[in-house]
Amino acid sequence: MCLHYATDTGLGVSGIAKRSRASIMKRRNMKNRSSVNRNWVASARTLSEALPYLQRYDNAVVVIKFGGHAMVAEDALDSFARDIVLMKQVGVNPVIVHGGGPKINAMLAELGIVSDFIAGKRVTDEKTVEVVEMVLSGSINKKIVQAINKQGGKAAGISGKDGRLMICGRDQPELGFVGEPEEIDPGILQALFDKGFIPVVAPLGSGKGGESLNVNGDTAAGAIATALKADRLLLLTDVEGVKDDSGQVLTQISPNELRQLIKSGAVAGGMIPKTETAMRAVEGGVRAAVILDGRVPNAVLLELFTNHGAGSLIRSTPPRPIV
Repeated sequence: MCLHYATDTGLGVSGIAKRSRASIMKRRNMKNRSSVNRNWVASARTLSEALPYLQRYDNAVVVIKFGGHAMVAEDALDSFARDIVLMKQVGVNPVIVHGGGPKINAMLAELGIVSDFIAGKRVTDEKTVEVVEMVLSGSINKKIVQAINKQGGKAAGISGKDGRLMICGRDQPELGFVGEPEEIDPGILQALFDKGFIPVVAPLGSGKGGESLNVNGDTAAGAIATALKADRLLLLTDVEGVKDDSGQVLTQISPNELRQLIKSGAVAGGMIPKTETAMRAVEGGVRAAVILDGRVPNAVLLELFTNHGAGSLIRSTPPRPIV
């Protein structure tokens, strides 16, 4: 019988074990480093691919209706604020218009104020509109401003009453202090742009007699975007986008096609006022409107700076060519 002995390394059993563990750790570190390098390369490629979109939106005005999940969850608000600051940093002029329905409902309930409804719409009496203004201009507006400032931006909170931004009529007097924008003066927004500020607008307007009027957030955003002739109106919501009769999300659609979907019933319920706002804005001079899923992380950046998008784009004019 022939016995074979391992070459004596002088390390002993424990030394061999240590060297073996070190070799394994070295291989693992090389593998981790390779994975990290791939991530860096992917990040660099994403930045490089964004260049033509950054050039397209340089100095563009983008109006964003902020609401839904993105406004409720704290981490989502921080992420949204960071995206807005990045937009401003690369030369875009964002305008944020926010809603606040759930918080208004909670405050009314806390104060014991009972609301009447007509055809599903809240009747806003004088006491109710005071609460609405307190919640929108006070609590919600300043929370968004603070979130943007925390990320290094310069946000300024205003309402449609400031600088005569939004003068409203009462389209449905039976609803009380509810307004429909009739005159938009974007001068205060331009002044904020010129000083490097990001406007955050609470959807309240002034009536002809100076009274406060509650305005639907989507409607306010659309009217402001139209007055600014914005490059984009982004309506953040909690759905994937506009769907056709088979339930498939449409990535691009014209106003006429959208009207057909409303007529067929494919677009129904809460999506109707959003799509109507988008159509009015596009037909009023906004280059395109997008109904996008605000639950998607970085949805605004995906929509503006990649070719993937994050929702349904409504336009009636040809797209501007990418340089």
